[in-house]
Amino acid sequence: MKYYIIAGEASGDLHASNLMKALKKTDANATFRFWGGNLMQNVGGTLVKHYKDLAFMGFFEVVMNLRTIAKNLTFCKTDIQKFQPDCLIFIDYPGFNMRIAKWAKIEGFKTHYYISPQIWAWKENRISAIKRDIDKMYVILPFEKAFYEDKHNMPVEFVGHPLIDAIADRKPVDEIAFRKTHQLSDKPIIALLPGSRKQEINKMLSVMLSVVKSFPDYQFVIAGAPSQDPEFYRSFIEKENIYLVENCTYDLLSVSHAAMVTSGTATLETALFKVPEVVCYKTSWISYQIGKRLVKLKFISLVNLILDKAVVTELIQETFNTKRLTKELSSILEGPVREAQFEAYHELETKLGGAGASQNVAGLIYNSLL
Repeated sequence: MKYYIIAGEASGDLHASNLMKALKKTDANATFRFWGGNLMQNVGGTLVKHYKDLAFMGFFEVVMNLRTIAKNLTFCKTDIQKFQPDCLIFIDYPGFNMRIAKWAKIEGFKTHYYISPQIWAWKENRISAIKRDIDKMYVILPFEKAFYEDKHNMPVEFVGHPLIDAIADRKPVDEIAFRKTHQLSDKPIIALLPGSRKQEINKMLSVMLSVVKSFPDYQFVIAGAPSQDPEFYRSFIEKENIYLVENCTYDLLSVSHAAMVTSGTATLETALFKVPEVVCYKTSWISYQIGKRLVKLKFISLVNLILDKAVVTELIQETFNTKRLTKELSSILEGPVREAQFEAYHELETKLGGAGASQNVAGLIYNSLL
Protein backbone atom coordinates (compact mmCIF):
# COMPACT_ATOMS: atom_id res chain seq x y z
CA MET A 1 0.00 0.00 0.00
CA LYS A 2 1.02 3.62 -0.56
CA TYR A 3 0.68 5.88 2.49
CA TYR A 4 0.84 9.69 2.50
CA ILE A 5 1.43 10.99 6.04
CA ILE A 6 1.33 14.59 7.29
CA ALA A 7 2.94 15.45 10.65
CA GLY A 8 3.69 19.11 11.34
CA GLU A 9 5.52 19.06 14.68
CA ALA A 10 8.26 17.22 16.60
CA SER A 11 5.80 15.09 18.58
CA GLY A 12 4.00 14.16 15.35
CA ASP A 13 7.33 13.11 13.84
CA LEU A 14 7.87 10.72 16.77
CA HIS A 15 4.40 9.15 16.65
CA ALA A 16 4.34 8.95 12.86
CA SER A 17 7.75 7.26 12.76
CA ASN A 18 6.55 4.56 15.17
CA LEU A 19 3.38 4.12 13.13
CA MET A 20 5.48 3.74 9.98
CA LYS A 21 7.58 1.03 11.65
CA ALA A 22 4.39 -0.78 12.64
CA LEU A 23 2.92 -0.45 9.13
CA LYS A 24 6.09 -1.97 7.66
CA LYS A 25 5.58 -5.00 9.94
CA THR A 26 1.93 -5.26 8.95
CA ASP A 27 2.29 -4.40 5.24
CA ALA A 28 5.42 -5.78 3.55
CA ASN A 29 4.76 -3.53 0.53
CA ALA A 30 4.30 -0.29 2.49
CA THR A 31 5.57 2.81 0.65
CA PHE A 32 5.68 6.20 2.37
CA ARG A 33 5.67 9.81 1.28
CA PHE A 34 5.40 12.31 4.10
CA TRP A 35 5.64 15.71 5.71
CA GLY A 36 7.50 15.27 8.98
CA GLY A 37 11.00 15.07 10.37
CA ASN A 38 14.20 13.15 10.87
CA LEU A 39 12.64 10.26 12.78
CA MET A 40 10.24 9.53 9.92
CA GLN A 41 13.05 9.90 7.42
CA ASN A 42 15.08 7.31 9.33
CA VAL A 43 12.29 4.76 8.86
CA GLY A 44 12.36 5.23 5.09
CA GLY A 45 10.35 6.80 2.30
CA THR A 46 10.34 10.29 0.84
CA LEU A 47 10.37 13.42 3.03
CA VAL A 48 8.47 16.16 1.19
CA LYS A 49 8.77 18.99 3.75
CA HIS A 50 10.35 19.15 7.21
CA TYR A 51 8.15 20.20 10.11
CA LYS A 52 10.65 22.89 11.15
CA ASP A 53 9.53 24.83 8.05
CA LEU A 54 5.84 24.44 8.93
CA ALA A 55 5.34 25.23 12.61
CA PHE A 56 3.97 28.67 13.50
CA MET A 57 3.11 29.28 17.16
CA GLY A 58 0.12 31.36 18.25
CA PHE A 59 -2.71 33.23 16.56
CA PHE A 60 -0.71 36.32 15.64
CA GLU A 61 2.17 34.29 14.21
CA VAL A 62 -0.19 32.25 12.03
CA VAL A 63 -1.75 35.41 10.60
CA MET A 64 1.69 36.79 9.75
CA ASN A 65 2.49 33.61 7.78
CA LEU A 66 -0.81 33.09 5.92
CA ARG A 67 0.81 33.41 2.49
CA THR A 68 3.37 30.69 3.27
CA ILE A 69 0.67 28.41 4.66
CA ALA A 70 -1.46 28.89 1.51
CA LYS A 71 1.49 27.97 -0.71
CA ASN A 72 2.14 24.86 1.35
CA LEU A 73 -1.50 23.78 1.05
CA THR A 74 -1.45 24.14 -2.73
CA PHE A 75 1.84 22.29 -3.02
CA CYS A 76 0.59 19.48 -0.75
CA LYS A 77 -2.54 18.88 -2.83
CA THR A 78 -0.50 18.70 -6.04
CA ASP A 79 1.98 16.31 -4.43
CA ILE A 80 -0.80 14.00 -3.21
CA GLN A 81 -2.36 13.89 -6.67
CA LYS A 82 0.97 12.87 -8.20
CA PHE A 83 1.59 10.16 -5.57
CA GLN A 84 -1.96 8.72 -5.61
CA PRO A 85 -1.78 7.08 -2.16
CA ASP A 86 -4.10 4.31 -0.98
CA CYS A 87 -4.82 6.48 2.04
CA LEU A 88 -3.86 9.71 3.77
CA ILE A 89 -2.84 9.62 7.44
CA PHE A 90 -3.08 12.87 9.37
CA ILE A 91 -1.09 13.23 12.61
CA ASP A 92 -2.59 16.01 14.78
CA TYR A 93 -1.61 19.43 13.23
CA PRO A 94 -5.28 20.34 12.60
CA GLY A 95 -5.02 23.83 11.08
CA PHE A 96 -3.28 22.38 8.05
CA ASN A 97 -4.52 18.79 8.07
CA MET A 98 -8.22 19.59 8.23
CA ARG A 99 -7.92 21.75 5.11
CA ILE A 100 -6.18 18.94 3.25
CA ALA A 101 -8.74 16.42 4.53
CA LYS A 102 -11.65 18.47 3.16
CA TRP A 103 -10.05 18.55 -0.28
CA ALA A 104 -8.93 14.90 -0.13
CA LYS A 105 -12.40 13.62 0.71
CA ILE A 106 -13.87 15.40 -2.30
CA GLU A 107 -11.10 13.94 -4.47
CA GLY A 108 -11.95 10.43 -3.30
CA PHE A 109 -8.91 9.67 -1.13
CA LYS A 110 -9.34 7.60 2.03
CA THR A 111 -8.70 9.72 5.12
CA HIS A 112 -7.42 8.46 8.47
CA TYR A 113 -6.67 10.67 11.48
CA TYR A 114 -4.26 9.41 14.15
CA ILE A 115 -4.04 11.61 17.27
CA SER A 116 -7.15 13.73 17.26
CA PRO A 117 -7.14 17.52 17.08
CA GLN A 118 -7.85 18.85 20.55
CA ILE A 119 -11.36 19.94 19.70
CA TRP A 120 -12.38 19.08 23.27
CA ALA A 121 -10.25 22.10 24.29
CA TRP A 122 -11.34 24.61 21.67
CA LYS A 123 -12.92 24.81 18.21
CA GLU A 124 -15.41 22.11 19.09
CA ASN A 125 -17.34 23.15 15.99
CA ARG A 126 -14.67 21.32 13.98
CA ILE A 127 -16.58 18.13 14.79
CA SER A 128 -18.85 18.65 11.79
CA ALA A 129 -15.85 18.85 9.45
CA ILE A 130 -14.26 15.79 11.06
CA LYS A 131 -17.47 13.79 10.64
CA ARG A 132 -17.69 14.87 7.01
CA ASP A 133 -14.05 14.53 5.96
CA ILE A 134 -12.47 11.77 8.09
CA ASP A 135 -13.16 8.09 7.40
CA LYS A 136 -11.44 6.73 10.53
CA MET A 137 -10.38 8.49 13.73
CA TYR A 138 -7.89 6.92 16.18
CA VAL A 139 -7.68 8.60 19.61
CA ILE A 140 -4.94 8.24 22.23
CA LEU A 141 -6.49 9.85 25.32
CA PRO A 142 -9.14 7.95 27.28
CA PHE A 143 -11.56 10.86 27.63
CA GLU A 144 -11.53 11.49 23.86
CA LYS A 145 -13.52 8.33 23.10
CA ALA A 146 -16.37 9.47 25.34
CA PHE A 147 -16.16 12.97 23.86
CA TYR A 148 -16.61 11.71 20.29
CA GLU A 149 -19.02 8.84 20.85
CA ASP A 150 -21.19 10.01 23.73
CA LYS A 151 -21.30 13.72 23.01
CA HIS A 152 -21.06 13.75 19.20
CA ASN A 153 -22.24 10.29 18.12
CA MET A 154 -19.08 9.59 16.08
CA PRO A 155 -17.45 6.14 16.39
CA VAL A 156 -13.69 6.28 17.08
CA GLU A 157 -11.00 3.81 18.10
CA PHE A 158 -9.16 4.30 21.40
CA VAL A 159 -5.77 2.70 20.67
CA GLY A 160 -3.75 3.60 23.78
CA HIS A 161 -1.01 6.20 23.95
CA PRO A 162 2.05 5.75 21.67
CA LEU A 163 4.39 7.38 24.18
CA ILE A 164 4.15 4.29 26.38
CA ASP A 165 5.65 2.21 23.57
CA ALA A 166 8.23 4.84 22.66
CA ILE A 167 9.50 4.94 26.25
CA ALA A 168 9.21 1.23 27.06
CA ASP A 169 11.16 0.19 23.94
CA ARG A 170 14.23 2.22 24.88
CA LYS A 171 17.44 0.71 26.19
CA PRO A 172 18.34 1.71 29.76
CA VAL A 173 20.66 4.72 29.95
CA ASP A 174 24.05 4.42 31.62
CA GLU A 175 23.92 7.52 33.80
CA ILE A 176 27.67 7.64 34.45
CA ALA A 177 28.40 7.44 30.72
CA PHE A 178 25.70 10.02 29.95
CA ARG A 179 27.20 12.53 32.37
CA LYS A 180 30.69 11.91 31.06
CA THR A 181 29.66 12.24 27.41
CA HIS A 182 27.97 15.58 28.02
CA GLN A 183 30.56 16.85 30.51
CA LEU A 184 28.07 17.09 33.36
CA SER A 185 28.96 17.15 37.04
CA ASP A 186 27.81 14.77 39.78
CA LYS A 187 25.09 17.19 40.93
CA PRO A 188 21.43 16.11 40.57
CA ILE A 189 19.98 17.22 37.24
CA ILE A 190 17.07 19.57 36.71
CA ALA A 191 15.95 19.22 33.09
CA LEU A 192 14.66 22.19 31.08
CA LEU A 193 12.30 21.41 28.21
CA PRO A 194 11.54 24.83 26.68
CA GLY A 195 9.81 23.59 23.51
CA SER A 196 10.88 23.07 19.91
CA ARG A 197 10.04 26.33 18.10
CA LYS A 198 12.48 29.23 18.17
CA GLN A 199 9.95 31.84 19.27
CA GLU A 200 8.65 29.50 21.97
CA ILE A 201 12.13 28.78 23.31
CA ASN A 202 12.98 32.48 23.44
CA LYS A 203 9.92 33.16 25.61
CA MET A 204 10.36 30.19 27.93
CA LEU A 205 14.05 29.62 28.48
CA SER A 206 15.10 32.98 29.89
CA VAL A 207 12.53 32.69 32.71
CA MET A 208 13.42 29.05 33.39
CA LEU A 209 17.09 29.97 33.71
CA SER A 210 16.37 32.91 35.99
CA VAL A 211 16.07 30.50 38.95
CA VAL A 212 19.47 28.84 38.53
CA LYS A 213 21.28 30.87 41.21
CA SER A 214 18.70 29.79 43.80
CA PHE A 215 19.65 26.13 43.40
CA PRO A 216 23.46 25.85 43.55
CA ASP A 217 23.35 22.18 44.55
CA TYR A 218 21.74 21.22 41.23
CA GLN A 219 22.81 21.48 37.59
CA PHE A 220 20.41 22.70 34.92
CA VAL A 221 20.45 20.88 31.60
CA ILE A 222 18.57 22.16 28.54
CA ALA A 223 17.05 19.61 26.17
CA GLY A 224 18.03 20.99 22.77
CA ALA A 225 15.33 20.55 20.12
CA PRO A 226 16.35 18.59 17.01
CA SER A 227 14.91 21.37 14.85
CA GLN A 228 17.29 24.00 16.28
CA ASP A 229 20.97 24.64 15.64
CA PRO A 230 23.09 24.30 18.81
CA GLU A 231 24.40 27.83 18.20
CA PHE A 232 20.91 29.15 18.87
CA TYR A 233 21.28 28.09 22.52
CA ARG A 234 24.74 29.58 22.95
CA SER A 235 23.60 32.82 24.61
CA PHE A 236 21.52 30.87 27.12
CA ILE A 237 24.28 28.56 28.34
CA GLU A 238 27.12 31.04 28.80
CA LYS A 239 26.55 30.92 32.54
CA GLU A 240 27.75 28.68 35.34
CA ASN A 241 25.85 25.47 36.08
CA ILE A 242 23.88 25.48 32.79
CA TYR A 243 24.42 22.85 30.11
CA LEU A 244 22.95 21.79 26.77
CA VAL A 245 22.36 18.27 25.45
CA GLU A 246 21.21 17.78 21.88
CA ASN A 247 18.68 15.35 20.44
CA CYS A 248 18.48 13.13 23.52
CA THR A 249 15.56 14.41 25.59
CA TYR A 250 14.50 10.92 26.67
CA ASP A 251 18.02 10.08 27.86
CA LEU A 252 18.05 13.34 29.80
CA LEU A 253 14.69 12.67 31.44
CA SER A 254 15.74 9.17 32.43
CA VAL A 255 18.53 10.60 34.63
CA SER A 256 16.81 13.78 35.87
CA HIS A 257 15.71 14.59 39.42
CA ALA A 258 13.09 17.18 38.38
CA ALA A 259 12.07 19.23 35.36
CA MET A 260 10.61 22.51 34.12
CA VAL A 261 8.53 21.77 31.05
CA THR A 262 6.73 23.86 28.44
CA SER A 263 3.09 22.80 28.13
CA GLY A 264 2.51 20.22 25.41
CA THR A 265 3.34 16.57 24.80
CA ALA A 266 6.55 16.98 26.81
CA THR A 267 4.54 17.26 30.04
CA LEU A 268 3.21 13.75 29.48
CA GLU A 269 6.61 12.40 28.42
CA THR A 270 8.14 13.77 31.62
CA ALA A 271 5.43 12.14 33.73
CA LEU A 272 5.90 8.76 32.03
CA PHE A 273 9.60 8.95 32.89
CA LYS A 274 8.45 9.51 36.50
CA VAL A 275 10.15 12.91 36.78
CA PRO A 276 8.45 15.50 39.04
CA GLU A 277 7.75 18.63 37.01
CA VAL A 278 6.53 22.21 36.92
CA VAL A 279 4.54 23.00 33.76
CA CYS A 280 5.18 26.39 32.16
CA TYR A 281 3.51 28.33 29.38
CA LYS A 282 3.88 31.78 27.88
CA THR A 283 2.96 33.18 24.48
CA SER A 284 2.50 36.62 22.95
CA TRP A 285 0.04 38.93 24.70
CA ILE A 286 -2.35 38.91 21.74
CA SER A 287 -2.29 35.12 21.38
CA TYR A 288 -2.89 34.68 25.10
CA GLN A 289 -5.80 37.10 25.22
CA ILE A 290 -7.49 35.32 22.33
CA GLY A 291 -6.67 31.86 23.66
CA LYS A 292 -8.02 32.32 27.16
CA ARG A 293 -11.37 33.39 25.70
CA LEU A 294 -11.58 30.37 23.42
CA VAL A 295 -10.10 27.53 25.48
CA LYS A 296 -12.51 26.29 28.12
CA LEU A 297 -10.46 23.84 30.17
CA LYS A 298 -9.59 23.55 33.84
CA PHE A 299 -5.99 22.64 32.99
CA ILE A 300 -3.47 23.02 30.17
CA SER A 301 -1.18 20.05 30.86
CA LEU A 302 -2.04 16.59 29.61
CA VAL A 303 -1.13 15.11 32.99
CA ASN A 304 -3.80 17.11 34.82
CA LEU A 305 -6.35 16.76 32.00
CA ILE A 306 -6.11 12.96 31.89
CA LEU A 307 -6.25 12.59 35.67
CA ASP A 308 -8.85 15.38 35.97
CA LYS A 309 -7.07 16.91 38.96
CA ALA A 310 -4.21 19.30 39.72
CA VAL A 311 -1.25 16.93 40.02
CA VAL A 312 1.43 19.18 38.50
CA THR A 313 1.58 22.94 39.02
CA GLU A 314 0.86 25.02 35.92
CA LEU A 315 2.47 28.46 35.65
CA ILE A 316 0.77 30.38 32.85
CA GLN A 317 1.65 33.79 31.39
CA GLU A 318 1.96 36.27 34.32
CA THR A 319 2.34 33.50 36.93
CA PHE A 320 5.28 32.13 34.97
CA ASN A 321 7.85 34.32 36.71
CA THR A 322 11.05 33.87 38.70
CA LYS A 323 9.44 34.08 42.14
CA ARG A 324 6.68 31.53 41.49
CA LEU A 325 8.94 29.23 39.53
CA THR A 326 11.51 29.19 42.36
CA LYS A 327 8.81 28.31 44.88
CA GLU A 328 7.21 25.55 42.80
CA LEU A 329 10.51 24.01 41.76
CA SER A 330 11.60 23.87 45.42
CA SER A 331 8.43 21.96 46.29
CA ILE A 332 9.17 19.09 43.88
CA LEU A 333 12.83 18.58 44.76
CA GLU A 334 11.92 16.79 47.99
CA GLY A 335 8.94 16.34 50.30
CA PRO A 336 5.22 15.57 50.05
CA VAL A 337 4.50 17.36 46.75
CA ARG A 338 7.21 15.31 45.06
CA GLU A 339 5.84 12.07 46.51
CA ALA A 340 2.28 12.96 45.46
CA GLN A 341 3.40 13.39 41.86
CA PHE A 342 5.06 9.96 41.89
CA GLU A 343 1.84 8.35 43.10
CA ALA A 344 -0.26 10.13 40.48
CA TYR A 345 2.11 9.13 37.67
CA HIS A 346 1.36 5.45 38.27
CA GLU A 347 -2.37 6.14 38.05
CA LEU A 348 -1.76 8.08 34.84
CA GLU A 349 -0.01 5.17 33.15
CA THR A 350 -2.89 2.85 33.96
CA LYS A 351 -5.44 5.25 32.47
CA LEU A 352 -3.49 5.51 29.22
CA GLY A 353 -4.30 1.91 28.38
CA GLY A 354 -0.98 0.09 28.18
CA ALA A 355 1.36 -0.67 25.32
CA GLY A 356 0.71 -1.36 21.63
CA ALA A 357 -0.79 1.87 20.24
CA SER A 358 1.29 2.04 17.06
CA GLN A 359 0.70 -1.59 16.15
CA ASN A 360 -3.01 -1.25 16.95
CA VAL A 361 -3.37 1.69 14.54
CA ALA A 362 -1.28 0.04 11.83
CA GLY A 363 -3.48 -3.05 11.90
CA LEU A 364 -6.70 -1.05 11.81
CA ILE A 365 -5.53 1.13 8.90
CA TYR A 366 -4.19 -1.78 6.84
CA ASN A 367 -7.26 -3.98 7.35
CA SER A 368 -9.57 -1.12 6.40
CA LEU A 369 -7.82 -0.88 3.00
CA LEU A 370 -8.14 -4.57 2.10
